[in-house]
Amino acid sequence: MKTYLSIIFYSEGTNPIEVVERLRSLGFEPVKGVHDHVYDWGKRKVDLDDILKIANSVHETLKGLKVFYKLETTE
Repeated sequence: MKTYLSIIFYSEGTNPIEVVERLRSLGFEPVKGVHDHVYDWGKRKVDLDDILKIANSVHETLKGLKVFYKLETTE
């Protein structure tokens, strides 16, 4: 299972490099393509609580940085 993260940057917000560094500290890796980052859950069984916890971590990490984000989790 993977959780994908897309970011929309604002010119008056935090620079992209700092945003990437903060997301990496959560376990997200930058990727090229439709999404900007991916969190790979590996082979472990993931439930809704796990997804909500990582979503909450993303929210708290990006709070105040003036960026918009979208999370999408797929199996």
